[in-house]
Amino acid sequence: MLVMDLAEIRGTMLPNVGGKAANLGELALAGLPVPTGFCLTTAAYRQALAGAGLEIVLKEQGDASASGVEHLNDLAARARSLVLQAGVPDAIAEAVRSAYEALGDNVPVAVRSSATAEDLPFASFAGQQDTFLNVVGVDPVLDAVSRCWASLWTDRAVNYRTSNGIDHATVALAVVVQEMVDSTTAGVMFTANPVTGNRHETVIDASPGLGEAVVSGAVNPDHYVVDTLQGRILSRTLGDRQVQIRALPGGGTERLERRHQAMPDDSLPQPCLSDAQVLALAALGSEVQELYGAPQDTEWAMDAAGKLWLTQARPITTLYPPTTRKPPVPGEHAFLNFTLAQGLTRPLTPMGLAGIRLIASCVARTAAFEVPDPRSGPSPYYEAGQRIFFDLTAVLRSRVGRAIVPRVFDVMEARSAALMRGLFDDPRFTVSTKTPLKLIRHLAPVAAKYGVPRTLVRALFRPTASMNRVEALSKELRQALAVPPEATPQQRLGHVQRILGEEVFATVPQVLPLPALGFAMLVVVRRLLGGQAPLNELQTVLRGLPNNVTTEMDLALWQLASSIRKDPDAVASMSGRAPAELAEQYRNGGLPEVARTGLEEFLSTYGHRAVAEIDLGMPRWSNDPTHILGVVANYLLLADGAEAPDQQFVRAAREAEEQVARLVARARTKSPLHKAVVKIALDRTRRFAGLRELPKYNLVLGLSAAREQLLLIGNQLAAEHRIERAEDVFFLDLDDVEVALAGDDLRGVIAERRAAYDQELRRRHIPRMLLSDGTEPEATAAAGRGLQRPGTLSGSPASAGTVSARARVIMDPVGARLEPGEILVAPSTDPGWTPLFLTAGGLVMEMGGANSHGAVVAREYGIPAVVGVPEATSRISTGQQITVDGAAGTVDTEKVDTEKP
Repeated sequence: MLVMDLAEIRGTMLPNVGGKAANLGELALAGLPVPTGFCLTTAAYRQALAGAGLEIVLKEQGDASASGVEHLNDLAARARSLVLQAGVPDAIAEAVRSAYEALGDNVPVAVRSSATAEDLPFASFAGQQDTFLNVVGVDPVLDAVSRCWASLWTDRAVNYRTSNGIDHATVALAVVVQEMVDSTTAGVMFTANPVTGNRHETVIDASPGLGEAVVSGAVNPDHYVVDTLQGRILSRTLGDRQVQIRALPGGGTERLERRHQAMPDDSLPQPCLSDAQVLALAALGSEVQELYGAPQDTEWAMDAAGKLWLTQARPITTLYPPTTRKPPVPGEHAFLNFTLAQGLTRPLTPMGLAGIRLIASCVARTAAFEVPDPRSGPSPYYEAGQRIFFDLTAVLRSRVGRAIVPRVFDVMEARSAALMRGLFDDPRFTVSTKTPLKLIRHLAPVAAKYGVPRTLVRALFRPTASMNRVEALSKELRQALAVPPEATPQQRLGHVQRILGEEVFATVPQVLPLPALGFAMLVVVRRLLGGQAPLNELQTVLRGLPNNVTTEMDLALWQLASSIRKDPDAVASMSGRAPAELAEQYRNGGLPEVARTGLEEFLSTYGHRAVAEIDLGMPRWSNDPTHILGVVANYLLLADGAEAPDQQFVRAAREAEEQVARLVARARTKSPLHKAVVKIALDRTRRFAGLRELPKYNLVLGLSAAREQLLLIGNQLAAEHRIERAEDVFFLDLDDVEVALAGDDLRGVIAERRAAYDQELRRRHIPRMLLSDGTEPEATAAAGRGLQRPGTLSGSPASAGTVSARARVIMDPVGARLEPGEILVAPSTDPGWTPLFLTAGGLVMEMGGANSHGAVVAREYGIPAVVGVPEATSRISTGQQITVDGAAGTVDTEKVDTEKP
């Protein structure tokens, strides 16, 4: 069918009518005010261009990458030319003529593009294709149709599709032709606040004349915010009325500017909507949202009689998704993004989330919380946007919680701590728990079961015995992770539940008190010596810490590179090769012998680790060593004569011991008792602080063991054609695996989940905290940002020192190249990133606090570092010369190097 009346169109017809027409049809079906009109379907587009030669350009566009912008733009121009040359065939023109004439005699219409990749839940494509207003007459309508078709291939539309991973060959364009609303006022309306995320606020922008002035950004419109729960206007701001777009008699539009004689006198501007009209619009928006079940971005117009019309509705794609379940207790809740607190910006796979739910349930049960279904996670556990959130409401309403938790986050993720404190004065989170009894009731069982007091006493008075116990715990964990090789798939699934739901957490409360004691001892020294123990000197004590598994891993990788550097032939064969190529050589046995054997030895110890390693769905380095080989290749670039990282570490350790000696000497001047206490305290700091990484290391051991069992199950499911390949098992959860083992084919489920996961991978803005109404507190407050001079970014001091060098912005460490001495700028880091630290000149992170993972490792290596810098990866460019002051917590941006990185 070439032409359809809008009233006949349904949402399921999107492939035939495009997103805009599908939505308009749904609105009309619901009885909402939509101007009458028709749609020229995608069948007409395909028929018109069947012989235009577009398929050749499509093939070239499919081969072009997103980075080849100039090439994409050239192909887009060629496609537009082909479309315009094709014109509108006679049969299609006749169908348009009949439909247009049925509207009346030379009725003014809006001719609007409606692409099949448009107004989608994850990509609005707003403004990517063209619209033509106040078109009068058949021939002008046909011309507008041709130009709409061509607009599918504008540079902006092609690049937008490329960046969203949409295949150009799958896209087609329909054209909507609607009667024009000769509007006195028009604009846009969001049924949720697109800035703060609040789902209970409707935001309206309005301006006199046609809505194009607002949509195109040509005018500063009147701005209204409405509380939809209470039905009241929260704020109104008048626009400047500098521009107005109006329909012309006989067709076309005119743009009037304030200085133009035809503009009315705006010396005393009045709101272009009355309060009643604003509230009526908000009520209409609520109807649209209820129809679609999600917040909507709408365009509207009001005619001279005051009637409201809807001209478009589409999902608001920029809102962060709500939590997947609602809190059982009504009222406002605050959710902390645990994924970000772990230094991870990417989403977790479905099985990765399932694994964390089991671990969280184990923690909750140990702390005497009721957990009806461990696979669903404990009651404070939530998910949103395939990321982990925890309900902080009980913390905010507790006097003890307010005193303790933000302080913990001060050293882990400082910006999250500031957001928590920003909610202290919110009446929705008034303190209701004023004693520590509830906290003690839940902490006491954990401390008792795992002998935390005994661990602390032993650490203070028998430190060597404490380290021996740590080694024994690691051996016990490895034994507990073993699974009989003859286990059935069902038994393997049971072992996965046992490993994650029982075994991996057990070492945490037995090991974590030791590094906690180590850092607490620094506080003791600070209290005893006061001004004689400044913070920057105490930071020096933490350099070159022993017993840090992550540091040991990084140095082992450096030793591998050092061994390769001694073999010139090996260096020559590896130089200039991409990490993926080196990984393929390793798998095929083609790497030089020294590299192959060295890598095998490294992976035998550290192969269970990975980037984003808390997600058991992520390949381990033993599964895919591409990242590690890329880091080794990066180390090989280190110039001869430069101080080797292992030498830097030894020097850092020596500086730390010298600083310890100075502090002990200062304590001696106070009294022999001061000297003894400070000496013991700093010994425990040096001995135990490095163990901070061990609990997570053991956790990842458990995740890797579970992953291995799931892959074995995946192999069998793939062999039985219930999933496509073994790795697809990580796009299921444990319940799904049971269903698949029972015989169900889950390939369709996996395809849907992979698509959703890929969509989340493209999300750049991840909130640190969400309220249950969708509000992002960080968007409504300037928490932790403070005043700063132009050109300076502020964050939290993490590792003292100053360095000026070129920045290298890296969003994902896999395959990343960091030149020696460059400053690493990253959203966050976990142990998978730290091999890059060995050649980095400095570190800047968007997330983190003074004791977050990246900060600790940076201090150990003596790298100047600033963490918790808002939007660092977007405000700093690769190649830009910056200065990092790790003591002041500032990043100065000096100039942009025009040389390509």
